[in-house]
Amino acid sequence: MEPYEITNMIVDDDFAVEEYVTAEFTHSHKNYSITFKKADLEIINTWVFEDGTSIPANLSADLIELIREDVKKKI
Repeated sequence: MEPYEITNMIVDDDFAVEEYVTAEFTHSHKNYSITFKKADLEIINTWVFEDGTSIPANLSADLIELIREDVKKKI
């Protein structure tokens, strides 16, 4: 079983300069969002959503790599 579940994925490929991929996922009963550059899947930002607001998320390198590989397969 995966330690997370991707619930939504948005591929922004209409930008003139950079293209991005945002994956929304659940992990440990919390909702998160992570945005990568589409070209090389470099992390742009990560957010956790709590109490109606979003704050920067502190995710482990292992979890980020799992999500990166999952996103790579889906795009």
